[in-house]
Amino acid sequence: MEHERILAVYECLCRYTDKSRGVSLKEIKRYISSSGNFKNVSDLTVRRDIERLTAMGNDIRIEHGTHNTSYYHLIKQCFSFNEIRFIVDSISINKFLSNSQKHRLIKKFEGLCSDSELRTLIGRVSMNAENVFSHNLMNNLEKIYSIIENHQKINFDYGRFNIQKKMVYYRKRRNIIPVKVIYFSTRFYMKCMDIETKALRTYRVDRMKNITAGETVESDFLEKPVADGVVLDMFEPEYFEFVTLHVKRFLMDDMIEWLGSNVNIREDFEDEDSIFINARIGIGKGFYRWVMKYGSDIEIVSPLSVRDDFFEVLKKVAEVYK
Repeated sequence: MEHERILAVYECLCRYTDKSRGVSLKEIKRYISSSGNFKNVSDLTVRRDIERLTAMGNDIRIEHGTHNTSYYHLIKQCFSFNEIRFIVDSISINKFLSNSQKHRLIKKFEGLCSDSELRTLIGRVSMNAENVFSHNLMNNLEKIYSIIENHQKINFDYGRFNIQKKMVYYRKRRNIIPVKVIYFSTRFYMKCMDIETKALRTYRVDRMKNITAGETVESDFLEKPVADGVVLDMFEPEYFEFVTLHVKRFLMDDMIEWLGSNVNIREDFEDEDSIFINARIGIGKGFYRWVMKYGSDIEIVSPLSVRDDFFEVLKKVAEVYK
């Protein structure tokens, strides 16, 4: 309730104040009383709320008027309007949220804008009703983060589509503990460690439901895995290796975005349309799928073991089309 009241005070300052226009404590109390169940709030409580908002980075100034009345001006918010607009646009294109969830979140940010800014903000927002969303994603993430923080095992039902395109959920005994959540290729994934084998497993968060916490595991058991190179898939690679690729020059931007700005790039002096790229990469099915999507525009040069393994993968693909 306290946080909601402070947010209501903040909304009042955002919407009705600027450098030249301020609001009194009486006006603030009237606003928070009408916008929420905050009746009989004292002047001292509102002043303390304003002090907390100032400590958060908001530039709130006091102007002393007649009859010993003070007027409060919000000069600079901790969120600029462009930052709010970026957040709102990000919410509007999020495919994991329903339209009602989007409207509810955006409404909260609308309270941080002045009336003139609000008209601009609303004009930019575009809702896409065709997005596939998961009602459970936000609640799932909240539960998973709590379980990770408390070092507990996790239990849940996991869904997969059947041939009728219906999601079917399965529940089985899992002796696992979540260690982190990653965002990859527009989806959220939960990384879990098998208690017995210490192998990592991966689950899509939006396909989980009925999440419950199990018993607590000693914190020294958990060692969050640190990638020893670039991982090109949501699943864990089998091992990491320095790989040299022969790449068409027009893919250089794509390579830097995937492999990072520290990737080593050198010219191919025999082919001006190509370059050589060297990076430490996680090797596994995900890496081979990544290479295959570029067709003949990428060639694995070394190490020979990775090149030979990829050749075996390509032979299996060719067998399908023989």
